[in-house]
Amino acid sequence: MQQIGVVAIARNEGNRLKECLLSVLGEGITVVYVDSGSTDGSVALAHSLGVHVVELDLSIPFTAARARNAGFEHLLEVNPNIEFVQFVDGDCRVVEGWLQRAASEMVAHPDVVVVCGRRREEFPNNSIYNRLCDIEWDTPVGEAKACGGDAMMRVNAFKQVGGFNPTLIAGEEPELCVRLRQYAGKILRINAEMTLHDAQITRFSQWWKRSLRAGHAYAEGSWLHSRTPERHWVKESRSIWFWGLLLPLMAVATAPLTFGLSILLLIIIYTLLGYKIYKNTQERGLKSEDASLYARFCILGKLPQAQGQILFHISRLLKRQRTLVEYKSATSY
Repeated sequence: MQQIGVVAIARNEGNRLKECLLSVLGEGITVVYVDSGSTDGSVALAHSLGVHVVELDLSIPFTAARARNAGFEHLLEVNPNIEFVQFVDGDCRVVEGWLQRAASEMVAHPDVVVVCGRRREEFPNNSIYNRLCDIEWDTPVGEAKACGGDAMMRVNAFKQVGGFNPTLIAGEEPELCVRLRQYAGKILRINAEMTLHDAQITRFSQWWKRSLRAGHAYAEGSWLHSRTPERHWVKESRSIWFWGLLLPLMAVATAPLTFGLSILLLIIIYTLLGYKIYKNTQERGLKSEDASLYARFCILGKLPQAQGQILFHISRLLKRQRTLVEYKSATSY
């Protein structure tokens, strides 16, 4: 039987963390929890469950990438024979049987270095924002370019590329996958239930912050890899600049000269783009209502994403430390 380890990371996830840790506890599974300065009793909870705990140094800025690296290092200290490591976010529950299924895929495909499955939103009907997350998680199976925060990785490959980039505040998983595909092997997404995610996004302001963080991730990813053959997220960043900033600014600036017709034209262009996204999403098998919701928020999301791009480049030019963009409130047990 293969040696499997789990690294769970969280900050103030409350009862969600409890459910996460309980879902991965099992015979022969080494579990490490990494805490990023929680104030809700998360560390005490993890200790009570018999989980290995790493508390990050408060003097160094927190990032999910830094937390995962720290958890991985501690995991190998506890059990140097680990072959596969499952990373999971503290707001997710791992589906029963996933760890064994993912490990068997690794064994069957030696050239695969990452295996991921279907992350599903646990409460998609609690808000339209949760529903949008569930649509976002529904990605095609087969060989992929990237994985998300929940994925099983081959330990040797992870070590070979140096793990996650600890300075990234978002988008660290796709950036790691760029390096893994360049130097180590393939990313495989299989048709299997992997994790249940609890987004708890109930307010527009939370959705806006989450979209802003995505824009920041696109900006930083393209900055790091724009000169490589991969050109990671260069196209996506250009799309954000065009649709989220340049086009609306041009429409507003020319509105007095066109007697408002430029604004009307902007609405028409956005409507046509939305219809294109709607049709493409429907082809993925989504219901008309969900496809319409997804299309509308894809367009609206360009605005906070543009804000995220701007904030990244301002921080970069001023050489300021970038900090986490948090959109969820702490919960209690």
